[in-house]
Amino acid sequence: MTDLNPQARQMADESMVRNLDAQARAIWPQEKPLFARYAPPAGAHILDAGCGTGEISSRLAELFPTARVLGIDIIDAHLDLARSRYGSLRPRLTFEHQSVFELAAENCTFDLTVCRHVLHAIPHVDRVIAELVRVTRRGGFLHLIPEDYGMLHFQGGGPHDPRTFWYEAPPSFGSATETDLFIGRNIFGILRAMNLEDVTIDYITVDTIRTRDEFAAILEAWRDGYADAIGELTPITREAAIEYFNQMIANIRDPHGYAVWMVPVVAARVPEAGSCVS
Repeated sequence: MTDLNPQARQMADESMVRNLDAQARAIWPQEKPLFARYAPPAGAHILDAGCGTGEISSRLAELFPTARVLGIDIIDAHLDLARSRYGSLRPRLTFEHQSVFELAAENCTFDLTVCRHVLHAIPHVDRVIAELVRVTRRGGFLHLIPEDYGMLHFQGGGPHDPRTFWYEAPPSFGSATETDLFIGRNIFGILRAMNLEDVTIDYITVDTIRTRDEFAAILEAWRDGYADAIGELTPITREAAIEYFNQMIANIRDPHGYAVWMVPVVAARVPEAGSCVS
């Protein structure tokens, strides 16, 4: 049977807390204006599916001050941290232990359903998207960040050329975990096959001009959290993985260097037609 959470060890590692913080700081300033297009009604219900430690759940609660936001995740330590950090936003912001494969909400519950940095880490993406659609009201929106590890670019050269790493590691890791580490380019077809409407893809630019420190912190967290798994699941050894990451981090830290991660932000509207009856 397919493991529905093949990155459980990495998700629960302390490095993931650092990663989620750095990603939020790098991405949110460019992502925030995109939420204006959804125009959720006053008192909207918003789901943050796979909320981690609640960085974006809290930002959504602040962005939409009359909305009720529910963040769900399966890592209890992350949920506990989110509750401790953002208790001042209760009762509009709450956190629950739920799986994206089996959401507790009834059909058509949420005006806006958000799922960021999750779809690349799980198998059966189509099942998860169907579940997100199920709990979203007719005419409501999905807002997704489906990562794509072919959209990271670093300057090459040296004994551990990053171009080699990103060519070899993601396909091997994805095959071993039954996940799609290129889901960013494949999500459009999945959404259209499900007859979702108004599918758009925008890109956040995380690079050494806009977000140098945060970008470096993301790579440091990936190194610390994933080097062991890369050594176990890909042809790249743990030691080589660390060297690759260190070279990429040095590229980011170099004031004369340039590196970039293009992060897809995907929106789709649930058709108005259709029933909300189970």
